[in-house]
Amino acid sequence: MEIILTADETLTTTYRDLPLADFLGCAPPQRIPPILYKFIDTQVPHKNGRLTFAPYSLRKIEAALLKSYKDVVVAHPQHIEKFIKEDTRIVAVTTMDPLGLGPVTMIFTEGGRLPSYTRIKFTSLIKKINKYRQVKGLDFKIVVGGPGAWQLEVKEDEIEELGIDHLIIGETEHQIIKVFREIEDGYADKIIHVKGWPSADEIPTIVNPSYKGMIEVMRGCGRGCKFCDPNIRKARFYPMEKIIEEVEVNSRAGQSSAWLHSEDIFNYMIEDKKHYQPNEDAVIRLFREVLKRVDYANPTHGNVSGALAAPRILEKVAELNDANLHRWVGIQVGLETASPTLLEKIGSNKVKPFDASEWPWVLLNGTYAFNKYFWFPAYTTIVGLPGETEEDEINTARLIITMREKLREELGEKAHFIVVPLAFVPMGLLKGEEFFDVDNQLTPGRLLHIYHAWRQILWELEHGFRIVKPGIVSFLFSPLIKLGLKFILRGIEKWAARNGVDVKKPLEPMDIKLERF
Repeated sequence: MEIILTADETLTTTYRDLPLADFLGCAPPQRIPPILYKFIDTQVPHKNGRLTFAPYSLRKIEAALLKSYKDVVVAHPQHIEKFIKEDTRIVAVTTMDPLGLGPVTMIFTEGGRLPSYTRIKFTSLIKKINKYRQVKGLDFKIVVGGPGAWQLEVKEDEIEELGIDHLIIGETEHQIIKVFREIEDGYADKIIHVKGWPSADEIPTIVNPSYKGMIEVMRGCGRGCKFCDPNIRKARFYPMEKIIEEVEVNSRAGQSSAWLHSEDIFNYMIEDKKHYQPNEDAVIRLFREVLKRVDYANPTHGNVSGALAAPRILEKVAELNDANLHRWVGIQVGLETASPTLLEKIGSNKVKPFDASEWPWVLLNGTYAFNKYFWFPAYTTIVGLPGETEEDEINTARLIITMREKLREELGEKAHFIVVPLAFVPMGLLKGEEFFDVDNQLTPGRLLHIYHAWRQILWELEHGFRIVKPGIVSFLFSPLIKLGLKFILRGIEKWAARNGVDVKKPLEPMDIKLERF
């Protein structure tokens, strides 16, 4: 094969569809023993080494390359040698977290001091490919790209050490053929920064099915939050015809659900770029058309401000999905911090159409709106943001408590959310800042923030974690996950106690009004 595309095994695993299991790759073997990880690590199917369902990014690059290259294969990482021949020119690997520098991973690995499974699987794959090249005396190029490629630029010595020939950074669909030709001809730089972004028309439609039925509905965001790479890219919206084409590629392959990817689903086809008032009709129509072809559709990401500004979207999408107490619409949402002052500095557009001073109120009432219509938000917060104060961190812990108590009181069994704390990683317009050092920069406030976030996750797991369908696998593994979370919480309690902090001491909830609409 001329061109071989692949990804490391943390991007081709289903983790038995367990709740929160996608985070397992971020952990080190010291926390998740290899024998347990191997048992949970169920790889996606393949046909003679070709991935039946592949990571969406690989499907996009595959579609772009097929416009010029005849022989392109998307190979399972465990079977990549089957396709490497004398005529192979490039083996390209996409990656999310190659060196374990991602925000979740940095929390689990003591600030990168322990190797994560994402790092282990990526480096072992590259070493395997390189060794095969040397043993067979072949001269193909090893190329790495994807959302995590920046990590290898930060740790540039790893590029040489691993034997990577070229690193590609940026969106590539509009330039990938040109870049690959230059690599083949020997004219390409070691580190290739692709200039600009492809227009919606330049982004090809996938031709083979993607993992989890993922399809993109827009790219970029436009809100301009300083801490986030996608947010500083221009927003481009896919037309309905393109989206439906990709849904049908997946449905023909037996996918009965669609995972609609965007940085913010409430920004889809937005026209009001001053106040960011969602285009309600466009978002509702999107789900209506998709759900004519699949049984279930949920978004990947969204902004709580957009949800609160347009609860009609939540209501209609829930109706279209037949959402109820046992069938939720899941969505990942950035909470970041409870501090209006800090948010104003690093992402003032994030709270629009509301004011930054209203941020805690938006979070409480936005979560109420989510839950009222059976949407389950998985929030992420950031620990160690530049400029944060101890009060900011304590207030983030207090906000989690406030949301938990007020929503349970108002909504009862419909009140559900989780909060996953992430370590600050310098990205976007904050690239010049330092990584948060989880080992040396923990303060009482940061400990409280992390502790109460994990307590909320444990509570959800102990009360059924409503977004997960009951079954034998979840029945068997949920106790194990709960045990792991209790171990984490006990570890935080002991560490805090040694440093004179009582994380179990009750915190005063914030005084925020819960609106009823």
